[in-house]
Parts: sequence; C-alpha cells; structure tokens
Amino acid sequence: MTTVETGTELDVAVRLRIAISQLSRGLRPPQTATGLTPTQLSLLVSVVLFGPLKLADLGAREGLHPTMLSRIVAQLTRAGLVRRSADPDDRRAAMVEATAAGRRLHERMRQQRNDALLAQLVELSPEEHDVLVAALPALELLAERLKPAKAPA
Repeated sequence: MTTVETGTELDVAVRLRIAISQLSRGLRPPQTATGLTPTQLSLLVSVVLFGPLKLADLGAREGLHPTMLSRIVAQLTRAGLVRRSADPDDRRAAMVEATAAGRRLHERMRQQRNDALLAQLVELSPEEHDVLVAALPALELLAERLKPAKAPA
C-alpha cells in the first residue's frame, strides 16, 4: 500500500470510528433517565442478553476486574435489577441473572433506541437509505471481527 492509500485508509478508519462513537453516544440513554452509569447499563444488558452468567464469565465479557465487578453487581442488586445466587454446579462460584425489573428496563431502553433510529432513518433520502442498507453487511462483518477473542476454557 502506498502512503496515499495508507493515509486514505486511515482517514476512513478515523471517520468510521467517530461516526460509530457519535451514534453510540446518541443512542445511549442519559443517566438521568435510568439512574445507571454506562458501565452499569452495559453490565445489565449483558446479563439480560446472555444470563444467567457466572460472575467470572460476566467479568470477562465486560472486561472488569473482580473488585469493580462485585461493586457494580451489588449496586444493580440493590436497585432490584439483577439477582446474585450460588452456582448450583459449583457452590464456590456466583451466578448473576436479571430480575423482571431489569428485563423491563432493558426492553424500555431497547425500544427507545429503536424508536430514535427509526425516526432518523425516515429522514434520510431514498439514496442515503439505500447506501446505508448496502453498507450493513460490511459493518456487521467489522463488528464481528472486532469482538474480543474469548479466552480458552
């Protein structure tokens, strides 16, 4: 790749990263709406989507060290959004699962995000909409390739 091509690819990468960051921030509910920090929200979403999870698996998925993970799980437990229990297969390990209230909050946030995107999609021109739809497979592939590698079991 020549310097010009490298510069162009770097420009594309920077523009894409900025656009994704701005989309993500724009779709994130404000803390005042949920009372939760972005880290608490992320943890709750993981528990709703992939739970019940062993505490260690949740920590690995979220990239949190055990002390921080325990603190956040305790906060979400006090808020009534998750429940912590002993792993039935290994009493030394803890499990975390979403409560009905946690699932309802997740569903409300999901619906609000979908509604916000739908409101903006209808504002696009037909050409812009078609370009976005055509780009989805490449964006989905990038997202898949950027997922953190799972640690060997």
